[in-house]
Amino acid sequence: MRRSMILLIWSGALLTAGCGESKPALPVTNAAPAPLPAPAPVVAKPGSTAEVVDAGLEVTGPIIVEHEIQMTAQRDGVLSKIFLDAPARVKTGTVLAQMDDRQIAANLEAARAKSRSIENDLKNWQAEAEVLKADYARQKTLWDLGLTSAEQLQHAQYKAESDQWDIKRVQETLNTARQEERSLELELEKTKIIAPFSGVIARRYVREGEAVKQGDRLFWVTSEAPLLLRVTLPESYFGHVRSKQTFEVTSPDVPGEKHAARVKEISPVVDPSSGTFEMLVELVGNRGALRPGMTANVRILNSR
Repeated sequence: MRRSMILLIWSGALLTAGCGESKPALPVTNAAPAPLPAPAPVVAKPGSTAEVVDAGLEVTGPIIVEHEIQMTAQRDGVLSKIFLDAPARVKTGTVLAQMDDRQIAANLEAARAKSRSIENDLKNWQAEAEVLKADYARQKTLWDLGLTSAEQLQHAQYKAESDQWDIKRVQETLNTARQEERSLELELEKTKIIAPFSGVIARRYVREGEAVKQGDRLFWVTSEAPLLLRVTLPESYFGHVRSKQTFEVTSPDVPGEKHAARVKEISPVVDPSSGTFEMLVELVGNRGALRPGMTANVRILNSR
């Protein structure tokens, strides 16, 4: 009995000690985060305006020229002679090369001889027409005097009219012969490779004695000035660039040079698919080391 009482007292003591060791509750806070510092107000300097100035953009494009052409063969043949080579400067009408033209020249001479022969035939018919015309007039006079028959008068009339139709037939034959002659003259002209404008030969693609076909490249001829630059601008700049406005042009190929370019042409419409429009500028002043084909940059400053 006594042992049971001791166990009960000991158990109560343990329960009392466990309840006394409870941990303190952590404080719960619902505080809001510290507010961000307000931006400093913009203070306008004395004399400044409220205009918002766009920093602009830099657009890149190749330097081009107005006149540039890949000259091609206008007919089949053999290139018999090359007179000039790159980088020779040429003027309008300069013969750069010659194709073998012996066969065409012979055909042309034969066509001219044929035209001369038909022309002589025409003169013969015209002379005969005058004779028949005189015969008809004489028969008509005799008919008025009653010295000839109606059959003879009609015969003279029909011969005179028939000769006029023969003259027209020979005239058409002569026209056809002259057209054939002109066609051969054009073919003969095609054997000469002629510069269409003043410029420089940038490249030659063929050699002497080489057989070429119609459409084969022969020379690359380009003018040297004026230098142009076609660039594409976003539509936000439409209306903010003006004709004859000047911009600065630089090139990574010539890092030490700066040039001026004047607006020559502005597209009147905006491409709806890309939201851009084109602008063409022309370099003014000394071109320095810039050449067609180089890459150049145009700095566009846009104030709104």
